[in-house]
Amino acid sequence: MENTKIKVIQTYGVWVLDMLCIYLSFELSKHLRYGSAYTNRRMPFDRLLIIFLLFCIAYNFFLDWNHDFLRRGYMKEFTEVLKFNVLMLGAILLYIFAVRIYYFVSRLVIGRFVLINLLLMFVSHAVLKKILRKILSGELLVSKVFIIAEPEVMEQSIRRIRKDGGVNVQIVGAAYAKYQSAEENADEIDGVSVFSGIQNITELMIQTPFDEVFINTPDISQREMRKVISGFEDMGVTCHYNQELPDAGAAICRVGTFGGYPVITYHKTYMSAKKLLVKRAMDIAGGLVGLLITGILTLFIAPAIKLTSPGPVFFSQIRVGKNGRRFRIYKFRSMYQDAEERLAELMKDNEMNGLMFKMENDPRITPVGNFLRKTSLDEFPQFWNVLKGDMSLVGTRPPTEQEFEQYNEHYRRRISMTPGLTGMWQVSGRSDITDFDEVVRLDLEYIDNWSLTLDIKILLQTVGVLFNRKGAK
Repeated sequence: MENTKIKVIQTYGVWVLDMLCIYLSFELSKHLRYGSAYTNRRMPFDRLLIIFLLFCIAYNFFLDWNHDFLRRGYMKEFTEVLKFNVLMLGAILLYIFAVRIYYFVSRLVIGRFVLINLLLMFVSHAVLKKILRKILSGELLVSKVFIIAEPEVMEQSIRRIRKDGGVNVQIVGAAYAKYQSAEENADEIDGVSVFSGIQNITELMIQTPFDEVFINTPDISQREMRKVISGFEDMGVTCHYNQELPDAGAAICRVGTFGGYPVITYHKTYMSAKKLLVKRAMDIAGGLVGLLITGILTLFIAPAIKLTSPGPVFFSQIRVGKNGRRFRIYKFRSMYQDAEERLAELMKDNEMNGLMFKMENDPRITPVGNFLRKTSLDEFPQFWNVLKGDMSLVGTRPPTEQEFEQYNEHYRRRISMTPGLTGMWQVSGRSDITDFDEVVRLDLEYIDNWSLTLDIKILLQTVGVLFNRKGAK
C-alpha cells in the first residue's frame, strides 16, 4: 500500500516542482520578449508572477489535484496539466482586467508563458513519474501482499488491490478462506497462484517473502479468523482485515476512532473539511453582500407590499434543515395572510406529483407577490439565513415540516447537506418541474457530486436564470 512518504512526495514534491516550472517559464517568456531591456519599473510582471504562484498554491490546496499523481497515465496527465494552465490563464486575465493593467502587460509574454509552462510541467511530471515508479518498484520499496479471501470475492479482491493499492504493490499469492489443508497452486486468478485453504497457511508462507496480508472474508467473523491473524502477527507481518459491509454500494469507508473505539465509518459521500470551510467563507461573504442588497430592495418592496395587502412585509416559516434541524426561513411576503389556512382546500388543484405543492395561478398570491416570485426578489431575505448558517448559498431545497413528516429513507437523504438559497433544482427548471421525485433526484445528484467548482457553476447559472426568469412562477 502507498505509505505516508509516498503521499508526501505526491502532495508536496509535485507542488514544489510546479512552482519551479512556473518561475522558470515566466522568466524565460520575459527574456524572449524583452531580453536585457526589461525593468521592474516599466512592467508590473513581478506582481503577475506572485499571482501565478498563489494560484498554484490555492489550486493544490483546495483541489488536491495530484493525489493520484502516480496512478495517472500520460494522456490523463496531459489533460490535468492543460486544465491547470487554462484555469491559471483565466485567473490572471481576470486579475489584469480587474486592476486595469492591460495596457502595461504584454499579451505575447502571457501567451508564451502558458505554452512554455504547459510543456515544461508535462515533461517534468512525466520524468518525475517515471523516476518515482522505478524507485518504488525496486525490491526494497515494493510492498508484497498476500490475499486471503472467500472464493466469491477473490477475483474482485485481486483486481481492486491492483487498481487502488498503489504503484508499489505486488500481489505474491492468495488463499481461499476455507478451513481445509492449504494446497499450493490449487487455482490461478489473473496470474496469481491461489492456495486451496488456510488450515496451515502460515507454515507454508514462512519461506515466502511478503510484507502484508489483506483478509477479505465478509461471511466469516473476525473471531473465527483470529488464529490465522495471530499466526501472521507472530511472523511480524502486517494484517489488514476488511470490515467493509458487503454490497455497500457507493458508500465511502474511512477508518478512525469514535468515543475511543476504533471504527470504520461509512459515508455515502465524503466532503473535505477544508473545502467545506471555503464553502462557509463563501456563504458569509455572499450573505453580507446579499443583506446589503436586501436592505436597498426593502426600501422599495416594503411600501409596495403594505399598500397592496394588509400584513407584515416579511414572511417566516419553520423549515427543515441539515439532518432534520428546524430553522425559521425569511422571505418578502408574496401571499395573503390566510395563505396557510387556504392550502388544504387548494390541494385538489396541486400540479405537482408528490409531496410538494405547486399551482400556476395560485389565488393566495398577491399582485405584488406575483412580481416578486417571477423575479425571485422574494427570496432575498434568506441571505440572513445564509449568514446565520441555517442555509448555504448553494444546496438542496429546504422542505416544510408538513412535507418532511411524509419522507421515507430515500427522501431524507436530500437533507443530509445544508439547504441552499439556490441549487440544482432551481437552475433546472424550478416550477417547470412537476414531479417531486425529479426534485429529489436533482438534489441527490448535487450531494453526490458536490464540489466548490459545482457551487460556482450553479451560482453563475442562477444569475442567468434570474435574468431570463426561466422556470419562475
